[in-house]
Amino acid sequence: MTPDSAPATAANVQQLVPLLDVTSMSRSLEFYERGLGFTVKNRWIDEGVLRWCWLELGGAALMLQELRPERHDAGVELGAGVGLNFTCRDALALYHEFRGRGLEPERPFVGNRMWVVGLRDPDGYRVYFESFTEVPEETLYSEAEHGRP
Repeated sequence: MTPDSAPATAANVQQLVPLLDVTSMSRSLEFYERGLGFTVKNRWIDEGVLRWCWLELGGAALMLQELRPERHDAGVELGAGVGLNFTCRDALALYHEFRGRGLEPERPFVGNRMWVVGLRDPDGYRVYFESFTEVPEETLYSEAEHGRP
């Protein structure tokens, strides 16, 4: 690769969209769609079964693909070492929104100058929503301190 080709390549790449293998599309959609608020924008139905879909939330996107039954026991550890980090305006507002939808996000904390709200999806993938803050590093969120009951 020559130095002249780098700018063209960088300008040509527009979006990263992770593809997650899942064991149950319905269970994953319950989490991503109903729990986190994603919207299905595209789908592939094979033999009457939803096998793949493209989800969006704000400016972020991801894809889910259901593993075929013969691959469930292939020794694949789903979610191992995978974390999805979504930068947002107000991670703490999402924390309360997710709880209101019946999810149990971890207690928010400040890391790398960002409030971090973490969850684990049904297949073990780590999902984080983060927003910049001036609050000191390693601060743990307290609802009482933030005017929440």
